[in-house]
Amino acid sequence: MTHLDLLRGATVGALRERWPYAERFLGEHGLELPEAPAAALADCCDAALLADLAAFLTEMETFLSGEEEDVGAITVLGGRDKRGEPEPVRELTVSKGDVVCIVGPTGSGKSRLLADIEWVARGDTPTGRRVLVDGREGDERWRAGGDRKLVAQLSQNMNFVIDMGVGDFLALHAESRRADDIPGKVNRIWEEANALAGEPFALDTPVTSLSGGQSRALMIADTAVLSRSPVVLIDEIENAGIDRRKALEVLVGQDKVVLMATHDPILALMGDRRVVIGGGAMRAVVEPSAAERDNLVELRALDARLMELRARLRRGERLDVI
Repeated sequence: MTHLDLLRGATVGALRERWPYAERFLGEHGLELPEAPAAALADCCDAALLADLAAFLTEMETFLSGEEEDVGAITVLGGRDKRGEPEPVRELTVSKGDVVCIVGPTGSGKSRLLADIEWVARGDTPTGRRVLVDGREGDERWRAGGDRKLVAQLSQNMNFVIDMGVGDFLALHAESRRADDIPGKVNRIWEEANALAGEPFALDTPVTSLSGGQSRALMIADTAVLSRSPVVLIDEIENAGIDRRKALEVLVGQDKVVLMATHDPILALMGDRRVVIGGGAMRAVVEPSAAERDNLVELRALDARLMELRARLRRGERLDVI
């Protein structure tokens, strides 16, 4: 049953009990609910507002989870490649606090590996992989509900359908988490997001008007500050138009399991390990060498120079001299 179907048959009291943050959303849209809990919600809202509320609830529940779980590690047990042959890497364990990068050509299967982890695969995906949580097969609650989520997924495309300001959206999310010091957390997320985004935005900026890079920056900061999901999956953060190195540092500081698909050599060398994907399979697991770590210093210097040139272009300057 969809959220819209549930809302059409809900009472005001049921709405307040199940979605306590919904009343604030309606208030932002000029509707004050009656005190009577038995009042039918459909009698208070017109069809358009009810549909907007349903879309809002669907989007909000992608960020919500129940009590925070203490997950120490996830393990991916190898399946088969695109030809049906066994994966060379038969077991990959990623512990809390680890950052594992996933590298390989476009179409090699990087996103498929992330999808298997998000689904907490039990041999029921095209790869036949299995994902264990702390050494045990993933509980059904990880797969089925919006009340608890093992994974916070940051994909390449992030769009909003909610017509409200950034500050109000973040406050609603914080309220749904029953967070303390909500104004403080809202400001922290906003400040972190602006530090990541190429172009700053205000707290009253409508979330629907954010650029792709700004949306990604906002969700990265939101995930770092408010998400209770113990595993964070990132798909090609370098394509988001944000400061990717700062973004990774923000996420790593939250003591989560982090897996990141990337083509970026700087991000790949910042990870604790990197998984090489080819032909739909995990081909190898590589630990950065001391020489690679030394090269990372040089790569960061080159990257900083490129970022400076990019900023000059954005300001309308010429690059006759670089």
